[in-house]
Amino acid sequence: MQITVPYASLKSIMAYEFYTNSQKTWTAMFQAIENARSSVYLETYIFLDDLHKFDFLRLFQKKAEQGVRVRIVLDAFGSRELPKKSVEELKASGVEVFFYSQLLHRIHRKILIIDDNTAFIGGVNFHEVARTWNDLTILIRGVLVKSILRSFAKVYVECGGRDPLILKENKKLILDKARNWLVEHFPENKSATLKKVYKKALSKAESHVILVTPYLMPRRWFVRALHQAVLRGVRVDVLVPKVSNHIWGDSIGAFFMHRLALLGVNFYLEPEMNHAKGMLIDDSEGLVGSNNLDFFSFDLNSEVCVFLRDPEAVQRLAEIIVGWQKKAELFNPDTYKPKFIDYIISPLVRILSRIF
Repeated sequence: MQITVPYASLKSIMAYEFYTNSQKTWTAMFQAIENARSSVYLETYIFLDDLHKFDFLRLFQKKAEQGVRVRIVLDAFGSRELPKKSVEELKASGVEVFFYSQLLHRIHRKILIIDDNTAFIGGVNFHEVARTWNDLTILIRGVLVKSILRSFAKVYVECGGRDPLILKENKKLILDKARNWLVEHFPENKSATLKKVYKKALSKAESHVILVTPYLMPRRWFVRALHQAVLRGVRVDVLVPKVSNHIWGDSIGAFFMHRLALLGVNFYLEPEMNHAKGMLIDDSEGLVGSNNLDFFSFDLNSEVCVFLRDPEAVQRLAEIIVGWQKKAELFNPDTYKPKFIDYIISPLVRILSRIF
């Protein structure tokens, strides 16, 4: 379903489309790359050469050989299993490939930009493990793509990229927040904006907040913000998968769910793995992006999100999230029984969440 929204003040048309799982996202991305005429820019955390139905590596080579400028930025840790041979084949075809590597800091952002006029942002990586996962990606056409392009340019230049057409986009973002805007988060550059966005959203919520995350390891300030919202009479719901792809993460998440549920936060356990990251505030504002609700995303990882205020886009996002919620099971803190491992992990998590 495509949502097209007129922007009279911007004299432009913004179009949004949501994809709710990995395969739908890969299909849309694959088609968009195939149709690219001038440029393809990818920035992602995990990119592996094991998606046989979606052979992005060969597609990138094909487009580069056709004369399309293909520029790729990968996180050195997240994409560490990408074979060296695959990287060499990409470069031999004319694709620029860069790896972001900094101690502790990761590029966790997921951005794909086609021909400077179409962009994808969300939580989907490129690896076979994620094939059956639910997830959330937003496709954007219109003026907001310019901001996304400038955001990509920052990381591209930092990694050593020298394409003059991208270099000229490495400028400070000037964002119109009347409707929707881009949220950039670069903790290593002291420009960590996610904390401000979440604190403000939770503090001004009047009736209902819904959060979606695959992993739960919140900072103390986030716990306080959730509790304060509950004390004001705001209903706070959090959707998490009942079983994720990280066993340790599930144990840590259960510990925090129990703690927060006793404070009045409602947790919904989804029957399927859901890697989506999103937020709804009073059914009037929304957030879609790459960040999890853990201290890695808030304090270490570079992330990117789109903050939505457009009524139609927010309505569609609400339909997706509420649809997931209806299939989920409400967590009962009274039935939670701490495991032996919780007594080992939980103190360590508390320490880490105070350090960062």
